[in-house]
Amino acid sequence: MSVIGKEIYLVKRPKNGIQESDFTIETVPVRPIKTGEVLVKNKYLSLDAGMRMRMEDLKAPIPLYQLGESMYGDAIGEVVESKYDSLQAGDIVRHSFGWREFAIGNGQDFRKIDPHLFPSLSAHLSLGLTSYVGLLDIGKLKKGDTVFVSNAAGSVGSIAGQIARLKGAKRVIGSAGSKEKVDYLKHTLGFDAAFNYRDGSIAEQLRQSAPEGIDLYFDNVGGEQLEAAIEAMNPFGRVILCGSVLTPSGSMGSVSNLVLAIGKRIQLQGFVVTDHLHRAADFNAEFSTWLKEGSITYTEASIEGMENAPRAFVDLLKGKYLGKVVVEL
Repeated sequence: MSVIGKEIYLVKRPKNGIQESDFTIETVPVRPIKTGEVLVKNKYLSLDAGMRMRMEDLKAPIPLYQLGESMYGDAIGEVVESKYDSLQAGDIVRHSFGWREFAIGNGQDFRKIDPHLFPSLSAHLSLGLTSYVGLLDIGKLKKGDTVFVSNAAGSVGSIAGQIARLKGAKRVIGSAGSKEKVDYLKHTLGFDAAFNYRDGSIAEQLRQSAPEGIDLYFDNVGGEQLEAAIEAMNPFGRVILCGSVLTPSGSMGSVSNLVLAIGKRIQLQGFVVTDHLHRAADFNAEFSTWLKEGSITYTEASIEGMENAPRAFVDLLKGKYLGKVVVEL
């Protein structure tokens, strides 16, 4: 019996902001699998702000979405058919063939997961590993550090700030784009201070939030907030370069004070979490314990139906959601 499934394609490069019309949903036949492959029916798709950069026509050291081809991203699904020895029908797997109803690929590209490890299956799409690796391995978080996290109400920042608190930071500060999100950071996630970057000078608000300076900055946006963090950074501070927000025109904000990093002996390091997947077991063990103990809050927005994924992605980039955003199929 033939099987058909829905896939989402990028059909236009975004101009003056991402639009629903930049996407199309196609119904396509699902081909038979070959030896060494598996067929997976997706249950949850991950929507992440970092996908926005992949939609540009950039000269960048990352894979970009091609026009007229299926998009991709993290997903959780159930194996329907397998011709790969290590997986069998019924297994639950995580993989990177999202934005589609059915996924086919080499078995080694699908990682079997324990569906009972976290309170919800979709929590396996948490970007907490990025937060964990960034803080502990890249940023070398120390007890007593003052930590600043930008885009702190998002999927990476919200977990990063809480891990910093759990691992002994003296003070955790977050920035966000609305009063609702600032209140969420302070009253729900336990940040010591938070500010709305739209409310005035970011540099001044950061100085007020961290009168003794900052030791570690988890950067999810670049531009003006990175500039403010460098100004507020104490000598020998560390900057974790995790993400960058594009302007509506597709450009990145500039940073004019990098020269300060020389005199302050600041370390700035970028990273890609796929280089650190060996840390997944450590993160999963700690994250599971924190969730069970109630010492960490995991906030998730779940949108039902693949046809609503483009609108949800547009809303994500507009700052509509708190925490992680997933699409349930």
